[in-house]
Amino acid sequence: MEIVVLLKQVPSTESDIAIAEDRVSINQDEIKWVINPYDEFAVEEALRIKESHGGSVIILSVGPERTVDAIRSALALGADSGLLIKAENCDGLQTAKLLAAALKAVPFDLIIAGQRAVDDDQYFTGPAVAELLKIPIISMVTKENIEDRTIRCHRSIEGGTAVLEAPMPMLFTTQRGLNEPRYASLPGIMKAKKKPLDIKTPRDLNIDISSGENTSDKILALHLPPARKAGRIIEGDSASEKAAELVRLLNEDAKVL
Repeated sequence: MEIVVLLKQVPSTESDIAIAEDRVSINQDEIKWVINPYDEFAVEEALRIKESHGGSVIILSVGPERTVDAIRSALALGADSGLLIKAENCDGLQTAKLLAAALKAVPFDLIIAGQRAVDDDQYFTGPAVAELLKIPIISMVTKENIEDRTIRCHRSIEGGTAVLEAPMPMLFTTQRGLNEPRYASLPGIMKAKKKPLDIKTPRDLNIDISSGENTSDKILALHLPPARKAGRIIEGDSASEKAAELVRLLNEDAKVL
């Protein structure tokens, strides 16, 4: 079975994010870059499917040169090869079109992607790739089973779980609870250095990412959220006095009552 994992490199959630001088990008000087957490679930599930059904796992990503590090990390876990489409500052539509163009030249039975990236918090890319390739998609998957080229997925929905089936080739996106990602071993890290990793550009795929028809959004400006006001402790000798003072403040100061 040929499995492709769509992977994105994102800032670590522990990194301090600062706005760059141009006001439309972030300062990347002190950022630690990691695999998008939801994509870690995708890599792990791809490796488990490979172990059960055989085949290979390809890591596919769009990003700058440093994204090679994230792909190598996935190769160290057990993926077989990687492909980076070298491009910077792509929005969701540009990324989806580049991924879909690359996938048209890659044989696959199954594509797995994270449900969203934790940097821009979009849920766009996976579904857009499926639409461009005209294949089925099941999102927010917490459990899957493959039999006779049909995949049955448990999909997280509000208030419960839906069970859906789709024929392969297809794409599904991951949700927390699907698995527990493994750690790379020292032998795996050493082997990853020798695994094939190809780099292409949008021009190689005949995609012009500067074209307006390939763009879905434009960043006009970035702003940090306003600082929160300090909390206030209500004094009083009893609970009833504190409650009365709270009601007074809500009525007279906050004017919400």
